Amino acid sequence: MERGMSWLFALCACMSIVAVALICVFLFANGIPAIKEIGAVQFLFGTDWSPKNQPASYGILPMIIGSLCVTAGAVVIGLPIGLLTAIYLSRFCPEKLHKALEPLVQLMAGIPSIIYGFFGLVVMVPLARNLHGCTGVSMLTAAVLLGIMILPTIINLSESALNAVPNSYYEGALALGSTHEHATFFAVLPAAKSGILAAAVLGIGRAIGETMAIIMVAGNQARIPTSILRGVRTMTANIVLEMGYATGLHRQALIATGVVLFIFILIINISFAIIKKRGEKI
Repeated sequence: MERGMSWLFALCACMSIVAVALICVFLFANGIPAIKEIGAVQFLFGTDWSPKNQPASYGILPMIIGSLCVTAGAVVIGLPIGLLTAIYLSRFCPEKLHKALEPLVQLMAGIPSIIYGFFGLVVMVPLARNLHGCTGVSMLTAAVLLGIMILPTIINLSESALNAVPNSYYEGALALGSTHEHATFFAVLPAAKSGILAAAVLGIGRAIGETMAIIMVAGNQARIPTSILRGVRTMTANIVLEMGYATGLHRQALIATGVVLFIFILIINISFAIIKKRGEKI
């Protein structure tokens, strides 16, 4: 029985590896030839995306910058709020209130992206229009919406990391004369940095890969943004908006955009692994 279960678990692990390998093969087999035909420099650093023009132009730099700016804005907004919320739920929140707040955080995680998009379109876009006098669909609106969307990921993982810290850390800090707040922020929080960093990385991955909600509030303008109040187009939005009718080199260029996005996610995860490893040595 035990041997059979071990084989079953090994089979499941192999299926996961095979699935990732097939995705990589599909992406690179269809995307790399397009990058070679267009030219890597022109593709990555070109500022004009005009697939219908003659001759066609496939430069994704505006989409790369748009993705990075929107993701950075979402992290700047979502990470501090999510981390402070997790600290409150883990160390300061009364038990009765915790029982009421925890299901609400879980509910946020289960809301579909399109619902967040509708909320952004109906509430946030008109609010931004009234406050700033712009169209409302902009980098700022997209960043704020994404910051809200990554909150459940950051809160849940950060709270789990804080709860996993041995209570002896907290008690030792109190024994040395620390207050509750000082012990939480200077003894418990540093001990949970690995899990908090993992929460931040997963939040970044969620933000950079989000599509449907961003399409509804970002403006989808394939140009380099000159202001946070101007519209932007992310790499994921670019793929979704045009894949339905794209053919030939245009379709391959969109798949190549997916390759660039895949490499970005890979770099983020490798960087997290390196930082985590260095943190364990210190």
